[in-house]
Amino acid sequence: MRPFAYVRAHSPAEAVEEYAAHPGARFLAGGTNLTDLMKLGVETPQTLIDVSRLPLDRVETLPGGALRIGAAVRNSDLAAHPVVRERYPALSQALLAGASGQLRNMATTAGNLMQRTRCTYFQDPAKPCNKRLPGSGCPAGEGVHRDLAVLGHSERCVATHPSDMAVAMAALGATVHLLGPEGERALPLTGFHRLPGDRPERDTEILPGELITAVELPPPMGVSAYRKARDRASYAFALVSVAAVLDVRDGIVHDAGLAFGGVAHRPWRADAAETVLLGAPATPDTFAQAAEAELVHARPLRDNGFKVPLARNLAVDVLTALAARATGAPA
Repeated sequence: MRPFAYVRAHSPAEAVEEYAAHPGARFLAGGTNLTDLMKLGVETPQTLIDVSRLPLDRVETLPGGALRIGAAVRNSDLAAHPVVRERYPALSQALLAGASGQLRNMATTAGNLMQRTRCTYFQDPAKPCNKRLPGSGCPAGEGVHRDLAVLGHSERCVATHPSDMAVAMAALGATVHLLGPEGERALPLTGFHRLPGDRPERDTEILPGELITAVELPPPMGVSAYRKARDRASYAFALVSVAAVLDVRDGIVHDAGLAFGGVAHRPWRADAAETVLLGAPATPDTFAQAAEAELVHARPLRDNGFKVPLARNLAVDVLTALAARATGAPA
């Protein structure tokens, strides 16, 4: 048992102040990831600042049709929310695809975004890992990497981000709201998580002492869905997942959002694929061309090349089903 201090914050501003007053602190909400890492010895915070009781647990429809999701909203509550189920089904599907019901009852929106990789080298303090100990090396590149990245990785790190929720939010165009010592700011979710580069120890662009207060989704632009391929039917992280949003008018793609999970250090927004989709016929051929345009940049490792065709086929399947829904045709 490693000793640590515990502080309960009563407001977001107080949480930020307590963080500044306690070097080596971590914010604690549901704790479904942080406490596991503490047990493993990967995380060793000096102080835990409890933010689970802050008034950040509401889901609100904003003027103009956007949706504001408080940082402390539990995953199970968000998945079951009637507005989310009706207007953002990809998000509800992604949440229900992640973890067990017990974990969803504890896990929060902010905690889901902040969860860390499940790479076995990162989770074992006896092994080298640039993410855990910068400069120690990345044995995953030549070692066990079947589940790891095929896009955006570097020599320093080939880990993948484990979230399902974040992939759906990336496709939906979410914005993350933060409160820190310098005040409030907002980041697009696609710019919130980082690629590893030469600083794999940094998962996100969050600054020291900043607290996630909410995630905002823009008004829905069309039909959406989330699909996850995994080794077993439940309680497994994605080998590849796809979140897609599609607005089809008169058989033409008017707008689209596409993101992959399980393939990179962050939820992967498929910008190249979206460029191909916009203004093109909503057909399987178009969807295949779009997926190929994105995945041509993949750099699979020795044992995970299967992820590339899996991602392509999954994206085509999801987009084809969405196009059928958008036009009222049989799927």
